[in-house]
Amino acid sequence: MEIASLQKVVSAQEWELRVQLAACYRLVAMYGWSDLVFTHISARIPGPEHHFLINPYGLMFDEITASSLVKVDQDCNKLIDSPFPVNPAGFVIHSCIHQARDDAGCVLHTHSRAGVAVSAQKQGLLPISQQSTFVIPFLGYHGYEGVALRDDEKPRMQQDLGGNRFLILRNHGLLVVGRDVPEAFLNMYIFESACRIQIDALAGGSEVTRVDPRILEGMEKVMKAGTGGQGAMIAWPALLRRLERTDPSYRT
Repeated sequence: MEIASLQKVVSAQEWELRVQLAACYRLVAMYGWSDLVFTHISARIPGPEHHFLINPYGLMFDEITASSLVKVDQDCNKLIDSPFPVNPAGFVIHSCIHQARDDAGCVLHTHSRAGVAVSAQKQGLLPISQQSTFVIPFLGYHGYEGVALRDDEKPRMQQDLGGNRFLILRNHGLLVVGRDVPEAFLNMYIFESACRIQIDALAGGSEVTRVDPRILEGMEKVMKAGTGGQGAMIAWPALLRRLERTDPSYRT
């Protein structure tokens, strides 16, 4: 489907954000975390208005482009005309996180097989891998209340996330926040990897070894040291180069 370019319609800052978010959708598809058209990633447009970008409901993640992303306000009103609707459950989840967390530049939610499997396990994410140690100190849990269509669930989800950057939605999936799109993607990459490792380890049938709880302390400093203070930007340019080699149409 042909979508008219918005590059000359929106600000340069918004266009760059659109390109980053479209890239994130393509990467989520590339890594196999998408669920047809039923999950969502949002990015807040800088400014006091609480406007954000979210996927056009009905497009596969590997079809999404910078111009096809839908711009909405806090009440889900479209701010630029689009032929696509917005996923109602996606709006409830993402709007409530953006509303409560000014630092949440990007919110990424998945229904991956490993993520849902761990969300259904009573013990939650176990400290059995290096990846899990990057998540557990910053992890919250939110109980399942059915498909997220009701506004009255928002305060409970906000409370359960708190100041964390990772959230397990029980019997549902995974959610991460990032200060920007690259950070949110890297957070989900680590989260998803920890869940896959857990499912594989438990499927082996042998007793697993847990990481010493003392190692979980001070993980913020360890994570910063591991990237030289650059955070997700140490990996993001390489991820974009991979997209450019396969299909650069996300930029349109």
